[in-house]
Amino acid sequence: MRLAVFNGSPRGKQSNTKILMEHFCRGFIENNDNSVDVAYLNRSGETEQHVELFKKADHIILAFPLYTDAMPGIVKHFIEALASTAGIRKPDMGFVIQSGFPEPIHSRYVGRYMEKLAQRLGCPHTGTVIRGGGEGIQMQPLWMTRKLFRSFYELGRKYAATGRFNEKIIRKLAPREQMSPIRRLAFRFMMATGLANMFWNMKLKQNKAFEKRFAHPFKKI
Repeated sequence: MRLAVFNGSPRGKQSNTKILMEHFCRGFIENNDNSVDVAYLNRSGETEQHVELFKKADHIILAFPLYTDAMPGIVKHFIEALASTAGIRKPDMGFVIQSGFPEPIHSRYVGRYMEKLAQRLGCPHTGTVIRGGGEGIQMQPLWMTRKLFRSFYELGRKYAATGRFNEKIIRKLAPREQMSPIRRLAFRFMMATGLANMFWNMKLKQNKAFEKRFAHPFKKI
């Protein structure tokens, strides 16, 4: 089985999407004759190569982070470029959507859109994986991410055997649609004490944008 993974994160090789899909791919190719090609949609000027890879693959996985309740612009650009594949044999197609929101409910609408997209393209849909709470995995110690990474490894291993995402693992990766009352209480405490903003404030300072964090560039005066 020839699998092509399209990473739709604007961060490319520095993304959480890359980390998760690496574990998936490791499970997919273990003890199999399967092959994986990985393409990064943030690499400008390579759209034609991405479309050609789409045409040659047996299976496609489009993986990306949630951006403003939808997909990043580079993913939309890739989708529009697939119009040129009309009339050719279509690969099976699945999706992985991850986000910093802990609740999977934020990603459900774009997940439905992706399933409809597969139908419109004429691609058999192999499933949609939704995983929340992914923003911090690059900074978390191994003991905090071990189960998550193992789940993606097993997801890849099962995909190699069946050609589809395993429904049991999909449910395991998104066990609760919304935060529990206890987690909501903890989040309110973090907001009140400023702990919830520590990571974002650090990123703003790194990009010299901290002093502009309350700017309203589009506000009418």
